[in-house]
Amino acid sequence: MAIPKIAVIGRPNVGKSTLFNRLAGKPLAIVDDRPGVTRDRREARGRLGDLEMLLVDTAGWDTEGVGQMETEMRDQSESAVQRADICLFVIDAREGITALDRDFADIVRRSGKPVVLLANKAEGKAGDAGIAEAYGLGLGEPIPISASHGEGMADLQVAIIQGLGDFDYSDEDEDENAPLRIAVIGRPNAGKSTLINALIGEKRLITGPEAGITRDAIAVDFLWDGKRVRFHDTAGLRKRGKVADRLERMSAADTLRAVKFAEVVLLVIDVEHPLEKQDLHLADMVLREGRALAVVVAKMDKVVAREAVMKDLQIEFERLLPQAKGSPLIPVSALKGKGLDKIMPAVAKLHHDWNAKVKTRDLNDWLQDMIARHPPPAVNGRRMKPKYMAQTKSRPPTFVLMCSRAAAMPEAYKRYLIGGLREAFDLPGVPIRLIVKGGKNPYVDKD
Repeated sequence: MAIPKIAVIGRPNVGKSTLFNRLAGKPLAIVDDRPGVTRDRREARGRLGDLEMLLVDTAGWDTEGVGQMETEMRDQSESAVQRADICLFVIDAREGITALDRDFADIVRRSGKPVVLLANKAEGKAGDAGIAEAYGLGLGEPIPISASHGEGMADLQVAIIQGLGDFDYSDEDEDENAPLRIAVIGRPNAGKSTLINALIGEKRLITGPEAGITRDAIAVDFLWDGKRVRFHDTAGLRKRGKVADRLERMSAADTLRAVKFAEVVLLVIDVEHPLEKQDLHLADMVLREGRALAVVVAKMDKVVAREAVMKDLQIEFERLLPQAKGSPLIPVSALKGKGLDKIMPAVAKLHHDWNAKVKTRDLNDWLQDMIARHPPPAVNGRRMKPKYMAQTKSRPPTFVLMCSRAAAMPEAYKRYLIGGLREAFDLPGVPIRLIVKGGKNPYVDKD
């Protein structure tokens, strides 16, 4: 079933992101009292009563801004309007109509798209004057709402349905298969947004030389080899001690949430400042969350001896982060379009391994061989006896080893077994969880 695409548009600080979150049913977009928090356009599924919709949150910008940032924000928002089936034009009822509101009204009017005029922050009587002024925009009757309190949502639903007119809800056979979710993370200004733009072949995300442009975790859909992929561009993460601003803390929390819901994570590092402490911290965080990890070495166009640099980086990465052994390091130059063709095949291999399932018989044959080669150490004169092993889940591969004196098994022997699992069953680059338990073997015949 096709669902209508609805763009939420307006000048800065009128409550667009608050309305977006209200309709999406969860706090996806970062909301702050400061204007200009939203920069990229953000999409999410939403529902209003029995009406399903695809929501697009847009940036509010100063129409007189001439900088690269303002230009790209304007382009993103105008693109969202052109692709929408209907626009929700939001004004601040308490502040009244401004020159910026009139400029935005002209943009919506020129697009020829159906529009619903919303007078937000209309709770109480403080917004009455602004609602009256809104008629002067020539966009029809304004609907008073309060996005933060949920007032006026029933009227909004009726207005959207009327504005959509004869929209065909059945003209598209939607693919029900869930997309492969990929979070793209890294330090500020590592090149995450530039990488995604290069991969999808479209300037979908705002980029620039300054750090901290991306604030929300922005989802971008893409088709690769006939399969749906969803990239999550995220805010750059600095060391926790350097994060003092409330908005940056909210951006960091949004990034961590994107990692938790991802299946594969691309960690983007800058080849001119590689493997700094924060890079290693992020890689370790991804593996602790149980996500498959690939490292994208960006800005390789600035390097002359590529092969020597990559060889040294691989050695250093595995030395500093042995738990990530086997994670691919992929050299790319997004600006030059080089190395991009290696990313998605590596992601597909990681995703396959992350979903791997190993037969119990093969596991226990392997376990006996590992014990024969290197028996577990004795503790207090008594030797531990591994009995059997089984895989309890995938995503990531998780194994349970039943063993006498399980609590005494040294971490070094667990690492030995995990390394053997990775090598024997071809599971490089994905986290492997090994749980050691005591108890009886349920596979032993009790007769």
